[in-house]
Amino acid sequence: MAGHIFTSLGPAAFGARPTGERLERIRRSPHFRDGAFQNPVPTRRGSPGAMGKMLRAQKAASGLRRPAGAIPLVTPSPLDYARAPETGLRVSWLGHATVLAELDGRRVLFDPVWSTRCSPSVAFGPARLHAVPVRFADLPALDVVVISHDHYDHLDMATVKALAKRDVEFVVPLGIGAHLERWGVLEHRITELDWHEAGEVAGLTFTATPARHYCNRGARVLGTVLWASWVVAGPRHRVFHSGDSGYFPGFADIGREHGPFDLTMIQAGAYAEAWPEVHLDPEGAVRAHVELDGRLMLPIHWGTFDLAPHAWEEPAERSMAAARAQGSGLVVPRPGALVEPGLVDGLDVEPWWREVAAEPARWASVAVVERESAAAVPAA
Repeated sequence: MAGHIFTSLGPAAFGARPTGERLERIRRSPHFRDGAFQNPVPTRRGSPGAMGKMLRAQKAASGLRRPAGAIPLVTPSPLDYARAPETGLRVSWLGHATVLAELDGRRVLFDPVWSTRCSPSVAFGPARLHAVPVRFADLPALDVVVISHDHYDHLDMATVKALAKRDVEFVVPLGIGAHLERWGVLEHRITELDWHEAGEVAGLTFTATPARHYCNRGARVLGTVLWASWVVAGPRHRVFHSGDSGYFPGFADIGREHGPFDLTMIQAGAYAEAWPEVHLDPEGAVRAHVELDGRLMLPIHWGTFDLAPHAWEEPAERSMAAARAQGSGLVVPRPGALVEPGLVDGLDVEPWWREVAAEPARWASVAVVERESAAAVPAA
């Protein structure tokens, strides 16, 4: 598939354990207790009866977890990137949790994954449902790469190795620097932050904020690697990237301390009844967006990899319905499209995903209601 960097199975893919001063700093963290980082609220990776819930969900979603046709992509040209955003803030969702944000004259790339599979192997593991809209070689110059946590669908060894050859800084949660250094990123290019710590990099302020999740790249959970959500603030704009998280009251705290946000990028896919405490569902994502004091929400973590027992397009549909119920701004662009949040009203979302849904008829009644509602609105 064009534009991919291929990984191979090997010990390096599992990263490295923090040692030395890095490990001592981890042990000093107020969020590190009993030999491991702790979530902001008590959290289980699975729920009671998880196996039964998974089997029922898989049966219900059978035949619906992949699109029926090619996902429509948008490929920005070098000229598109050369034109500065009119408002100073522009984003391009490149699939799953990968977002390229152009913020007050700087380019920030979140959770970059260009490999074919989010796995340590080219032979097995979840494979892409669409190509990366922008070939790695065609990426414009970057200033900062931000990583939320070390799961394979957010931290990709092959992509990091390729980025390490560029003149770019990395901002990551505590412990992830060990992975990066093993893969060739120079120590002085890595800024590691604990929750509530902030760092100035490339003229922007990066603040690691809590998330309700976990880290691991192998069968054994080490406990010495932190996960985070991120606040990125420039002179004029600020954005939020959730990484992966279950719902918790801390979103409101982040909103009070760091909001309002011009854009929130929030995980709204790969949810299941079997693991409700570590992944947001679409309604939870919209609730988090509202509590964060966000103006416009971009649902991420859906559409690219089949990671959970729900219909491929369901995260977009449910996010749209929840946002409308809340009167919240939402944008669901085709992968690769350049979007300026300041130029989007967020109340009129085009449901492009229905064109390639496995069963478009599932949303036919919703579409009828939408048309009737639109027809009932008096002309200005």
